[in-house]
Amino acid sequence: MECIQPAASIANCLGTPVCKYLQYHRKLNDYVRNFKRIRDELNSKMEDIELQLKAELLHCVGKIAKKEVENWIGKVKVMIMEAQDVENKVSNGRYLCRACNGKLVDRKIQEVQTFLDKAPNISESLVIDGPSVGLPLPTSELVGEKAVRDEIWQCLMQEEVGKIGVWGMGGVGKTTIMKHIHNDLLKEHSFERVIWVTISKDFSVMKLQDDIASALKGDLGSERDKVRRAAILLELLNKVGKHVLILDDVWAKVSLEEVGIPEPSSSNGCKLVLTTRSEQVCKYMGCKVIPVKPLSEEEALILFLNKVGPTIVQSPTLMPTLRLAVKECAGLPLTVVVLAGTMKGEDDPCIWKNALKELKERVGTVEGVEAEVIERLKFSFDHLKDEKLKLCFLYCALYPKNLPIWEDELIECWIDEGFIDEMNTRQEMKDKGHAILKKLEDNCLLENVTYQYDQPCKKMHDAVRDMALSITSINPRYMIQAGLQLEKLPKEEEWIRDIEKVSLKNNSISEIPIDMSPPKCQLLTTLLLGRNPIKKIPNSFFVNMPCLRVLDLSCTNIECLPDSISELKNLTALQLEGCEELRALPCLSMLQRLKKLDLNFTSIENVPEGMDMLINLRYLNLFVYTLKVIPTRVLPKLSHLQHLKVYMHDETKGLKADEVVPLQKLECFYGRFENVHELNKFVSSMQQCKKNLIKYQLYVGLFSLVGSGERVVSINDPEIVGGELMFPVDMQELNISYCPYLRNVSHISSLKNVVDLRVCKIGHCEGIECVVSFSSFSSSTHQFQSLQCLFLIDLPKLSEVIKVEGYGSATTSILASSPTFSNLKDIHILDCPSIMTLLPHWLLPNLQNLEEITVMDCEKLVEIFAAEDEEKGSDALIKFDLPKLRVLRLESLPELKSICSKIGVMVCDSLQLIHVDNCDKLKRIPPFVSFVGNGQPYAHAPPSLKINSSRQWWESLEWDDLNFKNVLQPLWKDKWFFMETVFHKIQEMINMNFDIKGTFYRLFWCGFVTTRVATRVCVAHGQSTRVGNSRFSIIFCTTWLDHKGICPHTGV
Repeated sequence: MECIQPAASIANCLGTPVCKYLQYHRKLNDYVRNFKRIRDELNSKMEDIELQLKAELLHCVGKIAKKEVENWIGKVKVMIMEAQDVENKVSNGRYLCRACNGKLVDRKIQEVQTFLDKAPNISESLVIDGPSVGLPLPTSELVGEKAVRDEIWQCLMQEEVGKIGVWGMGGVGKTTIMKHIHNDLLKEHSFERVIWVTISKDFSVMKLQDDIASALKGDLGSERDKVRRAAILLELLNKVGKHVLILDDVWAKVSLEEVGIPEPSSSNGCKLVLTTRSEQVCKYMGCKVIPVKPLSEEEALILFLNKVGPTIVQSPTLMPTLRLAVKECAGLPLTVVVLAGTMKGEDDPCIWKNALKELKERVGTVEGVEAEVIERLKFSFDHLKDEKLKLCFLYCALYPKNLPIWEDELIECWIDEGFIDEMNTRQEMKDKGHAILKKLEDNCLLENVTYQYDQPCKKMHDAVRDMALSITSINPRYMIQAGLQLEKLPKEEEWIRDIEKVSLKNNSISEIPIDMSPPKCQLLTTLLLGRNPIKKIPNSFFVNMPCLRVLDLSCTNIECLPDSISELKNLTALQLEGCEELRALPCLSMLQRLKKLDLNFTSIENVPEGMDMLINLRYLNLFVYTLKVIPTRVLPKLSHLQHLKVYMHDETKGLKADEVVPLQKLECFYGRFENVHELNKFVSSMQQCKKNLIKYQLYVGLFSLVGSGERVVSINDPEIVGGELMFPVDMQELNISYCPYLRNVSHISSLKNVVDLRVCKIGHCEGIECVVSFSSFSSSTHQFQSLQCLFLIDLPKLSEVIKVEGYGSATTSILASSPTFSNLKDIHILDCPSIMTLLPHWLLPNLQNLEEITVMDCEKLVEIFAAEDEEKGSDALIKFDLPKLRVLRLESLPELKSICSKIGVMVCDSLQLIHVDNCDKLKRIPPFVSFVGNGQPYAHAPPSLKINSSRQWWESLEWDDLNFKNVLQPLWKDKWFFMETVFHKIQEMINMNFDIKGTFYRLFWCGFVTTRVATRVCVAHGQSTRVGNSRFSIIFCTTWLDHKGICPHTGV
C-alpha cells in the first residue's frame, strides 16, 4: 500500500505536459518559497482588515460587519489552515511526488492570489447598520403589581423623569416587574435601545463598564484606566441615542460619571432605572422612588393556591390554616412560592398547623425585614428531609451569583463531593442527581431555566442564595467569594480553621503569594479556584489541608502543579480541564483515593507518573492533543473506570483494543483507535461480551467531523473502501471523512446490522458519488429508515443523494414502499460542486418528517425538488407536500433557478423561515396552498413564515401573481437584522461563561460547522478561530443551534 500513493500521484500528473511536469519537479523549492511569501502577504492583509473591523465595531455602536467582509475573513482563515496542511504535505513528501507537490503548490498559489485580489478595500467602511433594540428576557408570571407597573411605565414615557428607583425588600418582585417592562419596551419601540445589566452586591466599576459595553456589543479593549474607560463607554452610550439603561440589584450608590453613563435628561431622552433594596440608594442617585409593596392577602393567597396543587385547594378544612400560613409570608411572592413548593401535596391538617407554628416562631426570633425573609426561606430548607439533599442545595451557593448552573456539571460535582452514594453504575448516580434537582425545584429552592439554547440549567433566586449564605456562614462553614472580580487571594485571617468549602471561582486572581503563610484549614474538603488566571501555586499552599477531597483548578493558566499535591491522600477529584499551559504533573501514586482526574485540553505530553496506581479511578479524561503516548498496561489496571476519554492528536498514535476491552465497568468511552483493525476488535468484543456502553465516540484517524450524539463512530482513513468496517449494532451516528476510495455508504456492508442510525455526516471524501445506491442495496434500505439528520460537506463528485439504477415506473413502485429517509428531519449539504438536483420528486412521500433543509456553496445546483419527467410537460399544478418543513436555507448557489417546479406549489404550513443569500438566478418563490381546503395558491402563506434575504434579491424577484407579492411582503426582512440577533445570542453565551475558549470547548462537541458566525464572534473578541491546539476545521455552533431550534444564520 505504501507504493500505491506515490504511483497514484504520478499517474495524476501524467495528464500534465512533460515540460510542465519537469518544471514542477525541478523548481519545487521555488514554488514553495513563492507560496510562503504570498501566504504571509495574505495573512498580513487579513490581520489589517481584522484590526480595522474591530476598531469600527468598537466605535460604531449598532453596526455589524458587512457580509462580504465576514465571508472573506472566514474563507481566508480556512485557506491559511489549508496552506499549512500543504506545507506539511510537501515537507513530508517522497522524492517521486515532487512534481505532483509542485503542481499542488502552484494551484494553491493561484487560489491565495485570488483571495488577495478580492480583499475588501480598507479605505472604505467595513460595517453597516444592524438594527436591534434588545432581546426579550425570560420572565415568570406576575400576580398583582399592576399599579406599580403602570407607574413605572408612565415615568418612562414622561420627559421630566430621567431616573427611576424601583425599591423594595428582597423577594418582593422588583426584578420580575422590570423584566416584564423591559420586554414591553422592546415591543413599544419608543427607545432605540433597552439595556439590562445586573450589578449585584459586590460590584466594581470596571466590571459594570464591561457589562454595559458588552450589552451594547462594544468592547473596551485592554484599556485599564477607569477614566479613559468611562470616556469610551460614554461615547458608546451617546452614539446609541435615546435609550433605557436598567441596573438590576443595586446595593450602593453608583457614580454615573465614574462609570461613563450619561446623565439622563429631557434633551437626550435617556432613562436610568435601578432596582434596589435600599431607599437611600434611590435618593442618593436622585431617582424618583417607586416602592414595590408586598402582595395583599388575597393576591398572596391566589398565588399560593396556584402553586400548591389542586388537592390542597379542594380541601375546605385546610383553608383557615392556609390563610394564616400565607399571611406569615408577609406578601412576598418569593416566600409564598417557596412555602407552596415545600408543602405541595401535604393534606394533613396537623402538619399544616405545625408548619404555621414554626413560621411564627422563626420570624419572632429575629429583627429586621431582611432577616425575617431569610428565616421564612429557612423554613423550606429545614424541611428537606435528607441531610445530603441539604448539602446538595448549599453547594449551589458556591457558584457565582446570577449565573446559570449547568445541570450535568452540577450533578458531576455532587458525585465528586460524595453527596450521591456509590451505586452499581455512574448512570444510576446521575439519575439520582436528577431526582435531587427535581426535589429542590419542587421546593422552589432552585429555579428551572433554559438559559442557554435549551440546555438544562438551574438558578438560585438572590434571596434564596442569601439564605444559603447565611447558613454557610455558621454551620457548615463555607467561604464563598465566587465571581467578585477579586485580584488577590482572601487575607490570611479569612482562612479560618473550621472552613469546609472555599469557592473563589470566576475571579481575576493571577497569583498566590509565595510569602503567604499556608492556610491552616484542617477541615477543608473542597477548594474551587477554577477560571482564574493563576500561573503558579507555592509548594507549601496545600500542606495544612489534610482533608481536601475536591480540588478544581480548571481553566487557569497554571504551568505546573506543586509537588505537595502528591501528599493530598484524601483527594478524590482533581479537575484541570482547560489548563492549556499545564505541561506536566507531579507523581500521583500516593493519591490512592482519587476517583476523578480531568486533564481535558491541557498540554501534557506524557501521562502523569504513578497514574497506573490510581486503582479507584472512576473518571479519566485524557482528551489531550499534545499527549504522545499512553504506556501499555496503564489503562487495563484502572479496572473501576466508568468514564474514559482519550485522544492523542498524532496520526501515528492511537489505542489498541486490548487496552480498553478489560475495562468492564465502562459506561462512557470516547477514544481514537490506532487503525480500523483495532476498532473492529473492540466492536467485536462489545458484541461478544455484551458490554453495555451508554455513551461512546469511537474514532479512527484524525477527525474533522465531530460527533454530537451519544453513540458515535467517526472514520477518517484514506485506505478505507468500506467492506472491512465493523459497527456496533446500536450506533446512532456515523461520521466519515477523508476516505477517497469510498463511493457510497452502500459499500459498507456492516451498516445493514445497525438498527438505529440517526445521524450521518460525510465530508471531504473525493470519491463519494451518492449516499445510497439502490443498485447495491436493492430495496433493502431499512438502516436509513431511522435516519434523522444527514450532513454532506465538501464532496466534489457527489451528483445525487440517492442513486437509482434502471430508474422507471417499476422501480418507482419499489421505492414507494421503501422506508428510506422516512424519519429524516434535517438535511445539510455544503460545498458539493457537482450536485444539480437535491431531492427527486418520487422521494417526497418519504419526507413527511423533514423539518430543515440547508444547502450552501453548491456551484451547479439548479433545483431543490425535481419534478417527474412526465409532469414537466403538464400545465397542472404539482403539489410538494412537506407538512413539517420549518426552515429552508439556501446560500451561495449561483446556478439555482428553482425551489420546485415552475408549476409546483408547496404544501407546508409549518414553514417558519426561508433564508436566501447569494442565489442570484433564483427569481421565484413557489406559491403555497394550505393543508385544509383548496385555497388559491397565490393568496396563502404559512402562518409563521419569515423570509430573510438581501434587499437586492428580494426586489429582483419575478411574480406570477402580484397579489402573492403583497401576501409575502410583510413577512420579509433584511438578512442583517437576523445576523445581529444570533451574534448577540452567541456573544451573551460567551459573556455568561466569562471566557471565550471555555465556551468554544462546549460548542466543540456539537457538530461540524461553517465559519461565518464564528469568525465574527472571534474577531469581535480578538480571538483566534483555532480551537485548543488543534488544526481541525473550525468547529462552531451552526449544527448545535439548529438542533436547539435557533437558526445559526438568522437567530430565528
